[in-house]
Amino acid sequence: MNTRRHFLSTVLGASAASALAQDAKLSYKGENIQFGLVTYQWGKDWDIPTIIQNCAAAKVFGVELRVEHKHNVTPELTPQQRAEVRARFDDAPVKVLGMGTNFEFHSPDAAVVKQNIEGAKAFIKLSHDIGGTGVKVKPNALPKDVPAEKTLVQIGKALGELGAYAIGFGQEIRLEVHGKDTSLLPNVKIIMDACADADNVRVCWNSNDTDLEGAGIEANFALVKDRLAGVTHIRGVGQAKYPFDKLARLLVEADYEGHVCLEAAKLPEGDPVAALAKERELFMNLVLEARKADA
Repeated sequence: MNTRRHFLSTVLGASAASALAQDAKLSYKGENIQFGLVTYQWGKDWDIPTIIQNCAAAKVFGVELRVEHKHNVTPELTPQQRAEVRARFDDAPVKVLGMGTNFEFHSPDAAVVKQNIEGAKAFIKLSHDIGGTGVKVKPNALPKDVPAEKTLVQIGKALGELGAYAIGFGQEIRLEVHGKDTSLLPNVKIIMDACADADNVRVCWNSNDTDLEGAGIEANFALVKDRLAGVTHIRGVGQAKYPFDKLARLLVEADYEGHVCLEAAKLPEGDPVAALAKERELFMNLVLEARKADA
């Protein structure tokens, strides 16, 4: 069970957590925020045993598996192979959060949209079979010569169809905030309004520079905070110029319950396990400070 003590021990280690718990007042909000990894670049060359070993060593206990990487978790896996992947995670402290796919639904060609929907469905079942809880998809563009709102609503309706399918597998559809123009949060809001009845279709905050545009990060976050997915992406506290302190505060104030997952593009220098542990420490300390401020 996730508790305040679990949060503190994850961030600081058991002994330091015990000492801090005696001295610091912490808001209960944000106590279930955990840190994870997206195997986008960090982890792309690791097989499943290596992912588990390295993440456990870094005290990173959740992983989103990106497609087309060395771990080779694909819909082509047989039932026995899926069961083997699931068993590896079941026997480890590291939780598989689901699959990170590249399916998109903006094409003006209905056949292309349908192809992407069917492809995503295969990964929904795969995520279920290996013990994951969701599948990441993304908006990618707004086609020329098509009204923007028409495309955004089309994406939302495709997500609604996926949500209806995914609910039977206990899965979440995670719309990554992504793509030129489609990463603007007011546009994401239009997409989500078009699938408002599909409660298991959620927004995967992606820590983009566009989050800061318009009315700013606080207002943009407010547009989607009630539909946040169980997985959030960050670019790397030690790498990106982004107000991660504000993001941590917003997540705490929203009492977010889920994994904030590193999805850094730039490979780390030196020991990747140590680098991953450092990223966890940097972000989770921001969460700790936000919880102190909210107390």
